[in-house]
Amino acid sequence: MSELSTRVHVLVVEDEAIPAMALAELLESEGYAVVGPVPTGPEAQALFRTQPVDVLLCDIRLQGPWDGIETAQRLRAERPQVPLIYLTALADRATLARALPTAPAAYLAKPVSVAALRAAIEIALRPPLAGGGAAPPVLAGPAPERVAAALPAAPARETILRLDQHIFLKHNYQFVRLALADLVLLEADNTSTTLVTTGPRYSLRLSLVALLEQLRYAPLVRVHRSFAVNVAHVAAFSEAETTVGGHVVPLGRQYKADFMRQFHSY
Repeated sequence: MSELSTRVHVLVVEDEAIPAMALAELLESEGYAVVGPVPTGPEAQALFRTQPVDVLLCDIRLQGPWDGIETAQRLRAERPQVPLIYLTALADRATLARALPTAPAAYLAKPVSVAALRAAIEIALRPPLAGGGAAPPVLAGPAPERVAAALPAAPARETILRLDQHIFLKHNYQFVRLALADLVLLEADNTSTTLVTTGPRYSLRLSLVALLEQLRYAPLVRVHRSFAVNVAHVAAFSEAETTVGGHVVPLGRQYKADFMRQFHSY
């Protein structure tokens, strides 16, 4: 069984691009597999019908034909066993009255902390009590075996040394020199990121966000939740993808504006 199949799959329904990106990164850093994120109910339904989903994480205020509550109602009518967690800035009584009949496992106010999100998912996945009753919303106690098996050990911090326009990476018990200009793209996979260069590839146990923060190299631009590219190596691009160093990489719509800002029109 692959690592991806054993991870908890969380469908994220959030119509604000920056919070959606932050949620996806937060979930991935905790070892969960993110489905989406998507901004509307119909898009969530399409993924829900074709992708594995273990937890539904849904903002109540959504653009489009359905708000988050109606989206949750429709999705759970198809698969009622999938637990629901609401994310919202709305906490008024009227909203709660509409949300409670959908039987959410948790109701989290935005912005959400790592601890609150992790606890909510663990509670959502906790099996029912003997006798058919729902598990009480208790934040203490061990995580279910399923979640414990899905979460990787916390990665050790990688050491990256910088010298002008070069970095030194730990590889096979020694530090090797790499020119930043030779970086072609970065590809993230769970808790590690692969550096694809004009020569060898290197893998570091760092998230894509953490690696970009350490490198601080302007030509490296994020184009997808899992990819960043060196614009100096871009050979072509379209509305949905970019070709860099012979690799075709998806170009996410929420990253397109930052990508286009690297180019100048004359």
